[in-house]
Amino acid sequence: MALILGSSMGYALADQSYMTDNGVAVFYPSGYDAAQHEPSPIFVNELKSVGDVSTEWNLRPEFSTSDGKSIVRIPVGEGVDFYGNGEVAGPLRRNGKEVRFWNTDAPKYEADEGRRLYQSHPWVMGVRPDGTAFGVIADNTWKSSVTMDEDIVFESEGPAFRVVVIEKESPDEVLKALTDLTGHIEMPPLWALGYQQCRWSYFPDTRVKEIADSLRINKIPSDVIWMDIDYMDKFKIFTFDKEKFPDPKGLNDYLHDRNFKAVYMIDPGVKVEEGYRVDDQGTAADYWVKDASGKPYVGEVWPGPCHFPDFTRPEVREWWGTLYKDYMATGIDGVWNDMNEPAIFNVETSTMPEDNRHLGGGGLAPGSHLRYHNVYGYNMVKASRDGILDANPYKRPFVLTRSNFLGGHRYAATWTGDNASDPALMKMSIPMTLNLGLSGQPFNGPDIGGFFDDCTPELLAQWTSMGVYFPFVRNHSAAGTRSQEPWTFGAETLDVCRTAINRRYRLLPYIYTRFREAYEDGMPVMRPLFFADVKDPSLRREQEAFLLGGDLMVVPRWAGNTARPSGNWNKIVLEDTPDDGFQANLYQRPGSIIPVAELSQNTTEYNTDKLTLFVNLDPDGKATGRIYEDAGESFEFRDGEYADYIATASTHGNEVTVKLTQNGGKWKKAPKSLRVGFVTTNGIEYTPWSIGDTVVFKKM
Repeated sequence: MALILGSSMGYALADQSYMTDNGVAVFYPSGYDAAQHEPSPIFVNELKSVGDVSTEWNLRPEFSTSDGKSIVRIPVGEGVDFYGNGEVAGPLRRNGKEVRFWNTDAPKYEADEGRRLYQSHPWVMGVRPDGTAFGVIADNTWKSSVTMDEDIVFESEGPAFRVVVIEKESPDEVLKALTDLTGHIEMPPLWALGYQQCRWSYFPDTRVKEIADSLRINKIPSDVIWMDIDYMDKFKIFTFDKEKFPDPKGLNDYLHDRNFKAVYMIDPGVKVEEGYRVDDQGTAADYWVKDASGKPYVGEVWPGPCHFPDFTRPEVREWWGTLYKDYMATGIDGVWNDMNEPAIFNVETSTMPEDNRHLGGGGLAPGSHLRYHNVYGYNMVKASRDGILDANPYKRPFVLTRSNFLGGHRYAATWTGDNASDPALMKMSIPMTLNLGLSGQPFNGPDIGGFFDDCTPELLAQWTSMGVYFPFVRNHSAAGTRSQEPWTFGAETLDVCRTAINRRYRLLPYIYTRFREAYEDGMPVMRPLFFADVKDPSLRREQEAFLLGGDLMVVPRWAGNTARPSGNWNKIVLEDTPDDGFQANLYQRPGSIIPVAELSQNTTEYNTDKLTLFVNLDPDGKATGRIYEDAGESFEFRDGEYADYIATASTHGNEVTVKLTQNGGKWKKAPKSLRVGFVTTNGIEYTPWSIGDTVVFKKM
């Protein structure tokens, strides 16, 4: 470690610092107490020195204390655009904003005027006018905040904490460095990328079957039906209501027979009830979070008085995982961890007291809820994922969570909490999803249509037509609101939603490949438009249009005069359907090839044996693309059981040759049926279908 001392306006430079990777520096304050912060939940591996920080390194945190708070300031210079912060309400560009890191049940994003939501990501990415970029991680789980103005300032109610600074030539490189530190997502099951239908709640089981049948009758491609809390016996987790859901395995078999998956909710609150298996086990082993006096803490949630597992303890996480074995054996495919901030009813703070006690273990020190609150959901989903893997070791687990922390994308996807049926919140869902992606969480999305309040036909049509291009696609609504399934709004809205969802399924080869990229290098699935040209200042604030992967620009139909990257981003249309006035406009990057499948009603039926390759040539008459495919649900891809193709297009005179070449994987599938959609400023010209790996056509 290099010793660096100094001060500026009451601030002290790092007491110690070192490089932990190329372009990644770590800075420690004086008096740093590792036991108050480590092992860090953020990093896959503990940070180690690979050399000293150069004297030419510019971004140097300055540490201080004030009124008992630990403060870090990072002077960044002029003209920087800020992004990230994880799950945040408000605009894409975060300049002038304050974010408070204290996970909170925040209906309609109204808590603390929207400055704190369900998750905490103490992370800021800065992009300079010349396109170079940097990132700052505050390695700190304690209650804290960040402001981004001329400087970045973190302020914490806990002990002094270390800071990691990433310095790179582009935002892409910053995000790759971030996820090298925090981990990449695992490959999700393919079915989790399909359309999903949810409500609080579908019950009894006959209603669940009715929803599934209606989706099939109305030919809405779909993969998942979700069960909210009303499937439980008196809201007791890991139970089933014997009257509403008398045969959960039979229900799940019914869904599986129709090519649906079933996802069920599990909250952290365990009903205090003698004779209830989960509470009896946790009480006998003394697994609960304690209050300040050392007694098991009791808080009110859906079942009434509840105990809460102390997920900081390895033995508690292991026990929690064992609860999933019999539960998953009923045919449950995925798990939804909700209310895990943790949310507590009938208290002003909406959560546990800050002086509650967690016992830690496995190298983690005992500590207060002030330290461990922000990682309560993180530790819960880690335990859930491990338990589901133990129950079904040959299937990729799927966990969705409301609460999480930076690095928690390793264990769960997320949705952006309890929004509302409001056009403003529909529009805000774009920058929210983008900033989560810019914080290392690529698998996320909002409740399409809005959770609270009554949706309207027009709003559902607008939201679905845009939302099908998000990483996570689920329609969800609250009890007491009008039904929000597409067919309940009439034939016109049904047609609009069905067309949009059809397009999602046709794009699955492209979307699944983007998730493979996220698995490999951490790049977001959904990206801000400035990623198309980081040096174009007009793109820095654009938050209505966005990129799906790097090659497809999505412009919602309701969007105004959006900024656009330069070049021939030509329009593509995925279906020969009349213009309904709602579908998002799609534009393809010059020099790219986008694979499109034939329509399927679910991912079980989906295949890539027949593909349309949309080709938009660059000025040199060339284009490239990628198609990744595997079995979709198993882990066999880790042993090479997949096929990875590179598509190339080259021009010779008036003739264009498009070739599909396998670039990796053991799969040797039969030749595909291919056609090319030649994308031009005047529309799309299609070649005839042909069998093989090469298509040749002449430009008109």
